[in-house]
Amino acid sequence: MKTSGCRLATDIAAFWHRKTALLAAFALLLGGCAAVGPNYVASPPTAPPSWQGAAAARVAVVRATPAELAHWWRRLDDPPLSRLVEQALQSSLELRSAQAKLREARARRALAGASRFPTVTSSGGVNITKGSSETGTGKTRELYSAGLDASWEPDIFGSVRRSEEAAQADLEATAANLYATQVSLVAEVALNYVDLRAYQQRLAIAQANVASQAETLQLAQWRAQAGLVSTLDVEQARANLAQTRAQLPNLETDRTEAERRLDILLSQPPGALTGRLADSTGIPRVPTQVMVSIPADTLRQRPDVQAAERKLAAETARIGVAEAARYPSFKLSGSLSLEALSLGGLAGADALARGISTSIAAPIFDTGRIRQQIDIQTAVQEQALLAYQSTVLKALTEVENALTALAHTRERQRNLNEALHAARSATTLAQQRYSSGLIDFQTVLDTERSVLNLEDNLTLSQAEQVSALIQLYKALGGGWAVATPPEGH
Repeated sequence: MKTSGCRLATDIAAFWHRKTALLAAFALLLGGCAAVGPNYVASPPTAPPSWQGAAAARVAVVRATPAELAHWWRRLDDPPLSRLVEQALQSSLELRSAQAKLREARARRALAGASRFPTVTSSGGVNITKGSSETGTGKTRELYSAGLDASWEPDIFGSVRRSEEAAQADLEATAANLYATQVSLVAEVALNYVDLRAYQQRLAIAQANVASQAETLQLAQWRAQAGLVSTLDVEQARANLAQTRAQLPNLETDRTEAERRLDILLSQPPGALTGRLADSTGIPRVPTQVMVSIPADTLRQRPDVQAAERKLAAETARIGVAEAARYPSFKLSGSLSLEALSLGGLAGADALARGISTSIAAPIFDTGRIRQQIDIQTAVQEQALLAYQSTVLKALTEVENALTALAHTRERQRNLNEALHAARSATTLAQQRYSSGLIDFQTVLDTERSVLNLEDNLTLSQAEQVSALIQLYKALGGGWAVATPPEGH
């Protein structure tokens, strides 16, 4: 039987070569023709030479490189934040889902390319029958068979080639979407971390003001007991203290919610980060130098722009797939088999059976279905082009907005610092003059409220400034680097 198998394989090669050489040469000649449909030509998007908001930001700007942008959070010099980001990149369920989509796209690309090659199947069997004694000899008959079938549809008009182009572009778009998910994940971790630190700092400020206002209440009580003031001062001080204490539960709730958002981003159960983040290290500080790439580099760095461009390439290739349906298709088929009445007979020269066929199919009348399919795909390609242009505009706008926000928060923080310094001096003077009986108690209360509001607003401004920087790095496409290029690059 082993000899029969070897002989069958040898006969297949000789037969296929002898009978299909002319047909194969003809198919290959036609297959060398250009594929139908438009050829996609990538063109770089139009980008301004510089950012309008860079000068307004009033920060020392350095030219950003992709390697530096890949780990931009390290420039904030906040070890707890760096550890959270690294953990999120390892454990995020959203990121793992994007990685699974990339594996799916790779498999689909391989599947699209498989149609370019012949399909070969093997078969074998035995058929045992016993005839009727009334109508025949009543003897048992055995029939043994083994064979191979091959078929091939040459890609003459480029349908398979365009499908493979589309699948390759889909793969590259999926890889870019993975990187876009990573960019968003890193930024969201950093933004929620800043929120958490801001709530912790605002909570500490409120608690410090509670302690200070408690001392003011005690001072008012002493002066009332001495008959120097009325009980009105005492009640006003007590009301002011209660109002400040009423802020504490809301701040605790906000702090807890920010912590829970970080739990979700790191794919951790609620409360997993409580111990690690309980001790406040303060809001990260904006570095003295800010990395900013030029607009053209930003568009190349942004993975969402890359994904939109690759989606456009895929939809352009699919126009060719739709166009190819208008043209004839060819199919070559061949078969070789061994048939014998006994198992040993399969080794005989007379057991060989062979066959070859070729067919052609072409659309004649389809009530415009193919034409409509081409029109549909052309419209889909136009939508992809508009989506790409919109993504480019969005990317440029996000950078400008982040630079503007960074400039405004820096200016606001500078003014708040100046106001807070003056308010603290006013509070100290008001308490001294009240103790001396020179002013009424309402002035003390007003200065204390002013300090609390300014300290709270300054904390919010510090958080907004760091958040604006994070949004800037996100808009620049920071937070990812290609460690291993997607298969097929």
